[in-house]
Amino acid sequence: MKFDVLTIFPEMVSANLQEGILGRAVKRGIVDVRIVNIRDFARGAHRSTDDRPYGGGDGMVMRPGPISRSLESIDRVRGRSHVILLSPQGERFDQETAWELSRWNQIVLICGRYEGVDERIRLTCIERELSIGDYVLSGGELAALVVMDAVSRLIPGVLGGERSNLEDSFEDGLLEYPQYTRPRVFQGQEVPPVLLSGDHEKIRMWRRAESLKRTLERRPDLLQKARLTPEDKSILARLKKEFDTL
Repeated sequence: MKFDVLTIFPEMVSANLQEGILGRAVKRGIVDVRIVNIRDFARGAHRSTDDRPYGGGDGMVMRPGPISRSLESIDRVRGRSHVILLSPQGERFDQETAWELSRWNQIVLICGRYEGVDERIRLTCIERELSIGDYVLSGGELAALVVMDAVSRLIPGVLGGERSNLEDSFEDGLLEYPQYTRPRVFQGQEVPPVLLSGDHEKIRMWRRAESLKRTLERRPDLLQKARLTPEDKSILARLKKEFDTL
């Protein structure tokens, strides 16, 4: 997988590629990240990448020329690369989208700034807009890192365990079950006995029930789209009865 990140603050991105799962994937050559400084493609003595908006108003708008030229500098394979603008106006980025993006060979991420980018860039260069949530960030750099991290986890070889990404929260539409490690007792709280039983089927059933319970408590909206088995539905019915009696 290759990521090209277009930004006017390249250090914000590069600083986060040194550690963690994404950093290790880059070092191992499984993921390739190229950071393109949009300022390098600005013209004029001041290398300006933004200007005042036509029609007036507060803030500045990113000029189309530097973005367009920086895009043209990227070596892209037709039909195998995807150009994305990180924008609060984009569709919500979620795990399903991450899986979809993991099937591309190359993802180009454009980091917007200020009041946004010139609309003509949206119309001529952008194939998709993504938002990581309903809030405003100072720019798209943090959003680009979120997208790269989430997508990279789905690429074979990036994670240690073959099933690690399949057991994460949201993978089957549910929140993940509670996790425990040593010590067995911490501040008077003991690890649930079933996890120490060695009975893999009982552990599986406990984890599934806890996953359903946590989702019902914290994100019941997810249950509308979750992939539920008949066993899951039976567990949910029991949990709802228990909640009703509280």
